Amino acid sequence: MVKYILKRIAFALLTFMIIVSICFVLIKLLPITDAAQFGQDASVIETRRKLLGYYDPIPKQYVTFLTKTLFGGDWGVGEQIYRTKDVWEIFVEKLPPTMLLNVYSMVFAVPLGLAFGIYAALKKNKWQDHFISTSVMIIVSVPSYVYAFLVQYFLCYKLGWFPFLMKEGTDYLSWDMFVSVVPAVLSLSFGTIAGLTRYTRAELTEVLTSDFMLLARTKGLTKAQATTRHALKNAMVPIFPMIVGEFIGIISGSMIIESIFGVPGVGGLYIKSITGNQGNPDYNFFMLLSSFYTLIGLLSGIVIDLSYGFIDPRIRMGER
Repeated sequence: MVKYILKRIAFALLTFMIIVSICFVLIKLLPITDAAQFGQDASVIETRRKLLGYYDPIPKQYVTFLTKTLFGGDWGVGEQIYRTKDVWEIFVEKLPPTMLLNVYSMVFAVPLGLAFGIYAALKKNKWQDHFISTSVMIIVSVPSYVYAFLVQYFLCYKLGWFPFLMKEGTDYLSWDMFVSVVPAVLSLSFGTIAGLTRYTRAELTEVLTSDFMLLARTKGLTKAQATTRHALKNAMVPIFPMIVGEFIGIISGSMIIESIFGVPGVGGLYIKSITGNQGNPDYNFFMLLSSFYTLIGLLSGIVIDLSYGFIDPRIRMGER
C-alpha cells in the first residue's frame, strides 16, 4: 500500500509540473504591459519584475520561476489587479470565503443527496423513484449559474429572504454572514445533490438485489434491519470516496457562483486574473491560481483512490 501511495504521489507531482510548465510558457508568450503605464507604482512593479527575471529568455525565466516562485514562495506582486499587493497574501486573504462556501454547500448537499438516493432505491420503480430520477436528470442537465439566477430572482428579489450579494467583512461565522451566503450555497448545492442522489440510488439498488441480502432476510432480519446493517454499509464503499472527491472538486466549480453572488473568494480572483485590466491578464495571480486549482484536482484523484483502500480492507488485500 505504501508503494502504491508513493507511486500515485510521484505521478501526481509529475502531472502537476507538466501542467504548470505549459501554463508558464503560454503566459510568457503573451506581451508584457510596459511598467511605465502603472504610474507611481511603476518602480515597485519594475523592481519585482527584475527580481523574478521577467526580461530574461524564457528558459532562464522558467528556472527563476521554479527556484524563487514555485519552491521559494515569492509569487510577485499584482499588476493588473491589486496593484503592488503581494500575490500570496491576497490569495490567503481570499481563501476563507471560498472554503466557507464549499463547506456549507457540502454540509447541506451531502445529507440531502444520500437521503433522496436511499429513498429512491427503497421505492424502486414506484412513482417516488420515477419522480426523483426525473428531477435528478433535469437538475444535472442545467448549469449551476442558471440556478443562481433563479435563486436570486425568487428568493432574493421576489420573496426578499436573502440579500443578492454576500455580506462584506471577515466575520465569517456570524449569523448575518451565514444568511448572506445561503443563496450561493443553494446554487452550488443543486448539482451535488442531484449527482449524489443518482449515484446513491444506483449503488444501493444493486446491493439490495444481491444474494447476501436475500440470505439476511431468510435468517429473520426485517427489510429495515437488512438495509441498515448490510446494504448501506456495502453501498457506502464507492459512495464515500465520491463525497470526498466532491468536497475537493467543488472548490474548482464555484468560480462562476462566486462572481454572481459577490463572494470575495479565490474563484472570482481567478476570473479577474484572466480578464485583468482592459483584457491584459495578471501573470502572477494567474500562475498562482492555476497552480492551486491544478493541485486541488490532482489531490482529489489521490484522495479518492486512497479512500477506497481505507474504507474496504479487501481492496488493500487485493493490492498486495
